[in-house]
Amino acid sequence: MPGTSGISRRSLFAGSAAGATALLPTGTATAAPKPKATTKKEATTKNEAKAKNEAKAKSTASGASYRSAYHFTVPDQWKNDPQRPVWIDGEYHYFYLYNADYFTGVVGTAWRLATTKDLVSFTDRGVAVPKDTTPGGDLWSGSAVVDTGNTAGFGAGAVVVLVTMSPGGGTDHQEQFLYYSTDGGLTFSNYGTDPVLPNPGVADFRDPKVIRDEDRGRWVMTLAENNKIGFYHSDDLKSWTYVHGFVHDGIGVLECPDLFRITAADGTVKWVLGASANGKSAGLPNTYAYWTGSFDGSIFTADTSDPQWLDHGWDWYAAVTFEKRDASGAVDAAARYAIGWVNAWDYANTTPTIDCDGFNGTDSIVREVTLKKASEGTYHLASQPVAGLDSHVSRTVNLGDVSVDGTKVLDYTGISYEVTTEITWSQLTGAGLQLRRSPDGGRHIDAGIYDNYAFLNRRNTVNADTSGKWQESHSPFDPSAGTVKLRILVDRTSVEMFVDDGRYVHTSQVFPYLLDTRLALFTIGGSAVFRNTVIREFTV
Repeated sequence: MPGTSGISRRSLFAGSAAGATALLPTGTATAAPKPKATTKKEATTKNEAKAKNEAKAKSTASGASYRSAYHFTVPDQWKNDPQRPVWIDGEYHYFYLYNADYFTGVVGTAWRLATTKDLVSFTDRGVAVPKDTTPGGDLWSGSAVVDTGNTAGFGAGAVVVLVTMSPGGGTDHQEQFLYYSTDGGLTFSNYGTDPVLPNPGVADFRDPKVIRDEDRGRWVMTLAENNKIGFYHSDDLKSWTYVHGFVHDGIGVLECPDLFRITAADGTVKWVLGASANGKSAGLPNTYAYWTGSFDGSIFTADTSDPQWLDHGWDWYAAVTFEKRDASGAVDAAARYAIGWVNAWDYANTTPTIDCDGFNGTDSIVREVTLKKASEGTYHLASQPVAGLDSHVSRTVNLGDVSVDGTKVLDYTGISYEVTTEITWSQLTGAGLQLRRSPDGGRHIDAGIYDNYAFLNRRNTVNADTSGKWQESHSPFDPSAGTVKLRILVDRTSVEMFVDDGRYVHTSQVFPYLLDTRLALFTIGGSAVFRNTVIREFTV
């Protein structure tokens, strides 16, 4: 998936459905043309350091910050697509698309690196794969693999990146190129300037995701090709052969494809094919669609034609899943991790973090994903926040059981926190929480259940969707049980709600005023008890 075109500085506007004002950029981002000359790595490093210092000074001068307290954020400038983290020397190496020239309006992204052991606290390692060092220009999405068997000839343990570049510009010049690292993924060299997978003459041909097929002793690539996910084979990561394609219409371009195997608690093994897709026109999410099924090394066969969705909110895009490993590096066949970009291309450049903190780019919390069997016999993915959060708890507020009939404002204030509760009732239409509620009660984010659906509603707070079309997200809910468990992660610019076992999750970007710190519980059409209500705050 492509990186951003830069941004022009612009005037700020006021407005939200609740009549709130906010410092948010307006208009469409404008881009300067990509420079033709090669950008030297020394110059790039200098620009990054300058931008970082300017961002720090801006945040200090303003006295206010919208930088997330416990979610990953880019140090400065811009980030978008996460790239699948790989395990190297006892820690995860997390690459992501980064534009050091965002504020100057210069187009294009590089791959920046951060490392982490617990998937909560990250250490910045700077740009690993720079842009504009070859005629290919900047780097888009792709994937890194550790070549333990030296199949590519760069040495056992070399880190190999397959990445989309567009030397001719535009969508009809997308081709796949190879970079490699012999220092553990810290720096990369290009494998020549020719593509390892040229464009066959199509408009969309990007986002290579490569896995090792140990059963058959070869590499498998999935590739975004408009409404098709293409499958390719390679013995050496350098030469690729097309073998098959999975086609699905109606949800836009199937971007950032994903393919993995996972084992359920009952021992059932499923292959999962995923992609970031835009289902808004069909009343579906704009996040990560996936199919469970089988894979014979060349052909993926889905259990059903319609996809399921790993997130039902508006802002969990370009997500990647990756292996769950223990401290020794052993892979857990029954679980994976996942991380997504908390933004959407409809309003990607509209965020107060630009002016308050000098950056634009926030990720979701890392999730642990498992495969579960539903009562009707079908299988689905379920996710919960990564367990590493438990090691970063700085404060716990245990509210116990709270009886509610109407609206009850709690004796708690906070900006960044997690709240968990189990709502129980005998007769009820709806119930939930008002998050980041203003002192006068006029602004808030609503999260809960109503009738036969769970929802997350950001209409009554400041957010980037000025069209008003994507304010409330829905997922199915069966009210007959008379109970629902909610786990909600609230941070300065995002809300993530996990419903019951995590089959349904809602992630949306929000920008509440920093003075909107209250928390309330509410019911509609009856009373309920919010049991075992606990709030946790984190320090990262």
